[in-house]
Amino acid sequence: MAINLKKEVNKRRTFAIISHPDAGKTTITEQFLLFSGAIREAGTVKAKGKKSNKFAKSDWMEIEKQRGISVTSSVMQVDYDGFQVNIVDTPGHEDFSEDTYRTLMAVDAAVMVVDSGKGIEPQTKKLFEVCSMRGIPIFTFMNKLDRDGREPLELVAELEEVLGIDAYPMNWPMGMGKGLLGLYDLYNKRVELKGSQEGEETYIPLDEEGEAVGEHPFKESSIYTQALEDAQLLAEAGNEFDRELINTGKLTPVFFGSALTGFGVQTFFDAFVDLAPAPSKVETKDESIVVDPTDEQFTGFIFKIQANMNPAHRDRIAFIRICSGSFEKGMNVTLKRTGKVLRLAHTTQFMADSREETQEAVAGDIIGLYDTGNLQIGDTIFSGKSNVEFKPLPQFTPELFMKVTPKNVMKQKSFHKGIEQLVQEGAIQLYKTYHTEEYIIGAVGQLQFEVFQYRLLHEYNAEVVMTPMGNKIARWIDEKDLNPNMSSSRNLLTRDRFGNPVFLFENQFAENWFKDKYPDVTLLQLL
Repeated sequence: MAINLKKEVNKRRTFAIISHPDAGKTTITEQFLLFSGAIREAGTVKAKGKKSNKFAKSDWMEIEKQRGISVTSSVMQVDYDGFQVNIVDTPGHEDFSEDTYRTLMAVDAAVMVVDSGKGIEPQTKKLFEVCSMRGIPIFTFMNKLDRDGREPLELVAELEEVLGIDAYPMNWPMGMGKGLLGLYDLYNKRVELKGSQEGEETYIPLDEEGEAVGEHPFKESSIYTQALEDAQLLAEAGNEFDRELINTGKLTPVFFGSALTGFGVQTFFDAFVDLAPAPSKVETKDESIVVDPTDEQFTGFIFKIQANMNPAHRDRIAFIRICSGSFEKGMNVTLKRTGKVLRLAHTTQFMADSREETQEAVAGDIIGLYDTGNLQIGDTIFSGKSNVEFKPLPQFTPELFMKVTPKNVMKQKSFHKGIEQLVQEGAIQLYKTYHTEEYIIGAVGQLQFEVFQYRLLHEYNAEVVMTPMGNKIARWIDEKDLNPNMSSSRNLLTRDRFGNPVFLFENQFAENWFKDKYPDVTLLQLL
């Protein structure tokens, strides 16, 4: 039976969750899976120093479980209230910002989780700025209402001041921590009372004056009275609800709740799927061409590559955001970069660490393609005569560098295979010294090196010696300008994994000295 493409695309909601580490991003992802019926019990991210066997379902890599952090972007697809929801749980750690930045190119909305005890933190601000550049809608969830935190008015004011976005509170806390009574829900015009059991809620409608209908003991409480006053103040002096401003990322709906206990989370999700946009048009390299999601021809781009999602099978998955048309198992597509035709015979959809083969998918969906090394991050694929190319994804120039050698020369094969596959994921970059072809890896942060070393050992059985080289300034040059004699102890000449010449300068002084000596040579931050 032929699918109704427009109808299916309108049911899609594809979003990323962004936050500072420890704000509760993974926990809220889990609650979403719980409410959708995708999982039966919530696990908990392993806290430092605690022995726990329960882990969040979206943290599938062993090192993530050990350290209680997310360092990969996992994708989960669930049905929720008649919508097909694609959740992308991004790395919270700043050393993996590049992975997160690329992921944000593949979503239609973002959920920003803020710790109500801490407010806006540095990593949240950085990620918000990427969303803002793209103009994607942002939905804010002020988390950890089960603990005593900062004043709600102060949190909303900080959100507006620090991020430069208008806020519209959808609900308002009635107390917090042990004194939490519930939420005064401005959007749904009701009071949501916290039940005695976790996850229990009672809804009481509001009358025209904004008072909870009926006689209730909580109405005698000063906590309720204060929430009522705050709500009236917001109605008079706050921003107006404007769906168009939400869609363009200029107004963020703000929700309060506790991801840990699940309180306020379903109210948030219900509003989110109603208000978040369906997949929209995607710009291409050719500014005169814009791809509409309901175009019949299949198009998509690869925003992530992940090796060994199933260590038993040594597999490699390329994550594809479908931009238009529909996918069918076994279809042929063209890889724009090479002109090569690929048959999409083995593809998968995800529910964290469990997967099933994809039979069909439409624009807005994210599917995984089993890849043998043909694909790269940023690649465009298309069916028929579409012949489009999407805009390149952001890349970071590494700042920290290490020399890498295998500890056991008998395991050279595992070492080379491991490095090749992990480098293709894009979290670290590989260079070889010009004359001796020694391996050097570059990264944005120290944690990337630790994850790299851990994964080489545990996934490829390759133990390595890593020798720090410290901070360097990486600059690319054109092959025609290259003279190997330009290399010195202050500017090491290398080649990147594509064979392009790169100088690693010791510091700014060394770079300036080089520019003075070779004024006709252009140095580039990235190719």
